Amino acid sequence: MGPASLQEEREPEKESNGEMEGYRCLLQAGSQLESTLQQVTVPVSLKEVGGYIEKQVAYLTGGRGEESSVIITLPECSAFSDIPEEALAKVFTYLTLIPRTRQPGVKFIIILDRRLDTWASIKNALARIAASFPGNLHLVLVLRPTSFFHRTVTDIGFRFSQEDFMLKMPVVMLSSVTDLLRYIDENQLTSEFGGTLDYCHSDWIVLRTAIESFAVTVKDIAQMLQGFGTELAETELCDEGKAIEYLLESHTDKYRKLKDAIRSVSKEGRHLLASLATSGKEDDSQWDVRLDWETVQRLLAQLRDMESAFDGFFEKHHLKLHQYLQLLRYEQSFQEIELCLEHLVGQERELSISVDTLAQAEQALKRLDSLESNAQEVMSRAQIIILHGYQLSAGHHYAIALIMQRCNELRHFCDTLNAALQTKHTRLLHTHQLLLCLGQAQTWCDDGAYLLANQLVEKYQSKEGAQAALRDIERFLEGAPSMLSSGPDILAMEYEAVITPQLQAQIGKTFAKHSAVQQMIQSRQACLRKLADKHVRPIQLVAPRAEIPPRSKSPLFSPKHGDGLKFTFDLSLPGKRASRKSPNSRKIEVMHDYQESRSCVPSGLDGEDSPDLLKRHVMRELIETERIYVEELLSVLLGYRAEMDNPALPGPLPSILRSKRDVLFGNMPEIYNFHSRVFLQDLEGCLEAPESVGACFLEWKESFQMYECYCQNKPRSDALWKQFSDCGFFQECQKKLEHKLALDSYLLKPVQRLTKYQLLLKELLKYSTDSKGSSELQGALTAMLDLLKSVNDSMHQIAITGYEGDICELGRVLMQGSFSVWISHKKGPTRMKELARFKPMQRHLFLYERALLFCKRREEHGDGCDKTPSYSFKHCLKMTAVGITENVKGDVKKFEIWYSGREEVYVVQAPTVEVKMAWLNELRRILTNQQKLLRDEAYQQGQVVGHMQLPPPLSESKQQRASVSSEDSESGRSSPDPQPHSPKHQHNRKSWPGAHHSVDICEGLEEWSGGRDAFHPSDMEEEEGSLQLSPGRYRALADCLQNGPDSITIKCGDVIQLQLEDNKGRWLVKNLSRRQEGFVAASSLQLILVDSIQGHTSRLGDPWNLKARKLSSP
Repeated sequence: MGPASLQEEREPEKESNGEMEGYRCLLQAGSQLESTLQQVTVPVSLKEVGGYIEKQVAYLTGGRGEESSVIITLPECSAFSDIPEEALAKVFTYLTLIPRTRQPGVKFIIILDRRLDTWASIKNALARIAASFPGNLHLVLVLRPTSFFHRTVTDIGFRFSQEDFMLKMPVVMLSSVTDLLRYIDENQLTSEFGGTLDYCHSDWIVLRTAIESFAVTVKDIAQMLQGFGTELAETELCDEGKAIEYLLESHTDKYRKLKDAIRSVSKEGRHLLASLATSGKEDDSQWDVRLDWETVQRLLAQLRDMESAFDGFFEKHHLKLHQYLQLLRYEQSFQEIELCLEHLVGQERELSISVDTLAQAEQALKRLDSLESNAQEVMSRAQIIILHGYQLSAGHHYAIALIMQRCNELRHFCDTLNAALQTKHTRLLHTHQLLLCLGQAQTWCDDGAYLLANQLVEKYQSKEGAQAALRDIERFLEGAPSMLSSGPDILAMEYEAVITPQLQAQIGKTFAKHSAVQQMIQSRQACLRKLADKHVRPIQLVAPRAEIPPRSKSPLFSPKHGDGLKFTFDLSLPGKRASRKSPNSRKIEVMHDYQESRSCVPSGLDGEDSPDLLKRHVMRELIETERIYVEELLSVLLGYRAEMDNPALPGPLPSILRSKRDVLFGNMPEIYNFHSRVFLQDLEGCLEAPESVGACFLEWKESFQMYECYCQNKPRSDALWKQFSDCGFFQECQKKLEHKLALDSYLLKPVQRLTKYQLLLKELLKYSTDSKGSSELQGALTAMLDLLKSVNDSMHQIAITGYEGDICELGRVLMQGSFSVWISHKKGPTRMKELARFKPMQRHLFLYERALLFCKRREEHGDGCDKTPSYSFKHCLKMTAVGITENVKGDVKKFEIWYSGREEVYVVQAPTVEVKMAWLNELRRILTNQQKLLRDEAYQQGQVVGHMQLPPPLSESKQQRASVSSEDSESGRSSPDPQPHSPKHQHNRKSWPGAHHSVDICEGLEEWSGGRDAFHPSDMEEEEGSLQLSPGRYRALADCLQNGPDSITIKCGDVIQLQLEDNKGRWLVKNLSRRQEGFVAASSLQLILVDSIQGHTSRLGDPWNLKARKLSSP
């Protein structure tokens, strides 16, 4: 499921409607709370007028006059006249707004206490009240001065000014407190006016402060709840799990903080209610206290409603986010397992079950078993994901339909893959069983032929001997495989499901061979019965040689017995040892060019990206990764290496570790200096010209050799790290650097970077075909690949043990690898030489510029994956005394390395033909260079050495022809070359001697060279072109495809008969195995029959020459 489907399932209708309904409830509760706050909140706060209220300029006692008028008291205040008009207006506004917010339209009575004041003060106060009082002033009660003089002045002044005041407000001048009781009841007056109303100004201030603070806090909480609710409602959901996790975490954190704030303000409100309730119980006449209690109670109730609405909304939103995160993770798991299953399906489709041999069937079964093991592991993970999907569905997940769809898809994937694997496994088992039966039948036929061949004539010339031979044959027949009695048709029907044309042909060959062996056994039984029935004098029985059946494709088998008695059978019996080898064990194979194709030209470009744009992308990646690499190296050098010299170390550092820091970090400082000061700057200069990056790499090619030193030190560094990895110093440094990985991961960075370069260069070369700078890019890529190979070889070189000399004197290591080696010595006993032929030794060869080392690989130093190999030194061959024979008869993977005039001969078997050709090319190059140096020295001395001409290294166009194997050295020495110095022979030799065999010592080599010059020590490298073809029967040792209308196809193993040669150099050839007849070029026949012809020209008396391929002459 991609982003589109996630978007579709992100907010389903039901969940979205529920969440929006909760959001609307939250907004409604917030609106109601806001309305209540507007009703009970005074625009002017106590803080603004607190100073004057505390000075008791005016205050509300809570008393009421007639018509429930609110009483405001202005006590004696000497500084009343000094209060600014604006401040006095705010005081009056604040005191009047408190009752007006609760009871709109309420009237006010002012008690102006001026008993100790003057008329002037009274007049000024009345004037300021008339100017500043904002409310509905019902009555002003003035307590006039008590002194006689001031009372008289006040009466006179008030009489003359009464009309002015009365027009603005009703003013009543009272002589005493007793007169005040006529207007206001005593229980509404405080004690200073002779009343009983309990009033404490400081308590009133504290209470008002608490009420206003509570109201402000409730308002802030309401705004935060509304703001957070809006934030949740407008949250956009992305398709990244980490972002959703962050949202869940941040939203939950905010929610908890808001809940803490709500609990705090609720607790404050409850305390306030308790205080108000206590005040109200003490005096029931305090109506304003009851109103305040109702206001706080109302605010608390609405705050609880808003909290409840917010809790419901947040719960739904949190559930949606949590389920969305579950869906993201489930989808990610689904996609990962889907990719694994698709990869397995691809592997299953690529796994071919079309096999022709038992080895192929066993190999295919191994690959299938491995694939099934991987598939079972992946399908187990898929089952866990399916179970998780069911759990999500059971939990009422909103995307239940999509989850169930994914579960069904995974189940279908697993069922399909499992069924396909089971089908292939069943077919492979049937095929394996068939091939096993065919192999057993072939082995039984071979054993039968050998049984007949090994029955010595001397033993069964007597009656008892003949009877014993008959009993042996009968016991052998009793052990015949059951499949041979069923016949080919029944066998084909039984294995009809797995039969292929190739298997059908094998069945036919097997039963044909069985028929031939049965005929031989019956003939032998008839002969033996005659001998058993009637004893006659010993005679020699010679069975007539039958004509070779057309379907017989094997060479002639002619075992020798006694002093002349011989049974000759035309049967496919290559010998007891050879029968267990591949049919191609004696085939002359042609090696193709051993060179990895580096063609990286893209077949097309995705989208509209041009090659230039793609090159820039790769170039930017190269530069960015180079910068990161330099930064990581710097962090390691500063954060670890430099900290070792810090006196205030972040952790304990062993002294041995400080002394071996150069071992731990190697030459990393040198690598960092090169990349930061030189290479990175040059790469940045190539950003706009990617075609010049190849020249940049080539310019600094030599500087990259420092990586070889680093890699050679890496094992020592790893061992040191393994010893001290738990050191607290490293852990503190890692924590300080905030590195997620330990130091060993960063010490591996140079090795990883070295392999990264060649990958990026390949990408650049891919988009730079036929463009400027492509040749430099190819050169840079080759240089980096050569560097990687050199580093790998050097890593093996440092594991050599037991070499007593200075290994650096041998030059640079060029190649290394493991081989099977047979060793023979010229002066050693024959028995030792024969044993060496069949008992190969496993040796690891190191090829240097000046020597070839033979070592034995040993595993040591650790257990399991920590094991590191070492190589014990065995032999050293100086390249100046080395010669090679490129091909050895009988195995295309073998070649010879001979030393000091074949005093020592090493037969080397490579693991593959490609490895063999790579080594031969390198050896040939070294020997050629030595010959050039020798030739230059000879010319400088005035000597002519024309007969020492060597062929150059094989080009790609001639490599196929030149790699044809030569005969074994034993079969080639008896036939000396009649023209040892022929230019034609000199150009195509396959033996390469050492460079030290100069003209002066060539004649001394006749004892092993057969009279040839030093460059051709053996007759076994016969030139194909000089051999003469003759009419007769041969067995093809290679394939020859049809290349004309009158030509024929010849396959390896076919028996052909050469009839005559026309004037165009073509031979009329009859393919007896395929019943075809046509013309084949003589050059093609030489390629596919050269081994046969060479075997035919060898010494026929040598028992080893029974392997000759020429079958008969016409």
